[in-house]
Amino acid sequence: MTAEPDILPTVGERVEIVADSSPPAPVLDIVVPVYNEESDLAGSVRRLADHLRATVPYPARITVADNASTDSTLAIATQLAGEIDGVRVAHLEQKGRGRALNAVWQASDAQIVAYCDVDLSTDLNALMPLIAPLISGHSDVAIGTRLSRSSRVVRGPKRELISRSYNLILKTTMRAKFSDAQCGFKAMRTDVARRVLPYVEDTGWFFDTELLVLAERIGLRIAEVPVDWVDDPDSTVDIVATAIADLKGCARVGYALTTGRLPIAELRAAVGRDRGPGPEIDGVPHGLIGQLARFCVIGVASTAAYAILYLLLHAFLGAQVSNFVALAITAVLNTAANRRFSFGVSGRDGMLRHHFFGLGVFAFGWAVTAGSLIVLHGVAPGASKHVELAVLVVANLVATITRFVGLRWVFRTHATGAPHAAVEGGAE
Repeated sequence: MTAEPDILPTVGERVEIVADSSPPAPVLDIVVPVYNEESDLAGSVRRLADHLRATVPYPARITVADNASTDSTLAIATQLAGEIDGVRVAHLEQKGRGRALNAVWQASDAQIVAYCDVDLSTDLNALMPLIAPLISGHSDVAIGTRLSRSSRVVRGPKRELISRSYNLILKTTMRAKFSDAQCGFKAMRTDVARRVLPYVEDTGWFFDTELLVLAERIGLRIAEVPVDWVDDPDSTVDIVATAIADLKGCARVGYALTTGRLPIAELRAAVGRDRGPGPEIDGVPHGLIGQLARFCVIGVASTAAYAILYLLLHAFLGAQVSNFVALAITAVLNTAANRRFSFGVSGRDGMLRHHFFGLGVFAFGWAVTAGSLIVLHGVAPGASKHVELAVLVVANLVATITRFVGLRWVFRTHATGAPHAAVEGGAE
């Protein structure tokens, strides 16, 4: 029985359907989150409805998601639903773009959920390319990107710098592979959304980033579509406040991933596409034999690196200190390599715990090798550094066997949530 995750699914927000002229269970439900958008809403919804009728060959719905507007936005939206077929109006009592998208997406009865910003900065001609890989089953999430070479973007240098800097931060701190986190043009398979969105906490502008980071970590396939995008000069978004909130969100999600508080392994097993135990090396099979073969390859490389470091450091630091430093460096690298290749654990879920365990194995290995040096120097005080190295290699062999048994146990626990279940599907 698995332990309850520290971060539990969020309780769904209360969504009130104010007006609805849309067909039940459409293929596409495109959500337009709005807050005090009385001046732009009518024109944008009419334009979006015209585009859907002309270009989308599937039943489609527009859901205007009003999140606590204080002007006449809700009244205008309700009027539009009475005038235009295929328009629905949802109302939330609390403000928050991310809150509105999360709640409406989870409650949707469509096959595909999408959203676009009310200013329609993104050219709608990208809508069909956005949803096509989701309808075909090729992908789970689709995003518009303004940072592709084939994208055409019109915006000021300040916003361009902020956008590129933010995405660079995501790539360097979270190893994100998607190119554009904040483009207001995304879509997702609804069945996947219902499984993933309860774990997305942000209720504001960081919602997009948090969703994409989580999707990528659990192995969902993310399709990227180059878009044409024109900046809205009348946008009321506070860039500085949004940037600060985004950085705080990055710190929160990074902490959750590093400490294993998010149930990445469980979600990956349930909806991810990279459920295999890791890459094969030259056709070596998975299971105990495959793990042992890959472990040996990494062990040989680690031993060679250890020997080189030991010999290089010996002249400056002496035998014991050189042994400690060389062993520490190679232990960290060895744990990371075995985590990924021998036992097929990717992403940062549980990484901190795994490396703490690796340090424990390092401490045991250091005790064994340091003890072997003490015994050697007691028996042969004048032993050369090459004799010392030979003794240390034998001692490391003992430590390596312990490392394999220990790592196999800890990564088996990670993969299944139960210490006695196998990493792979079949019997060993």
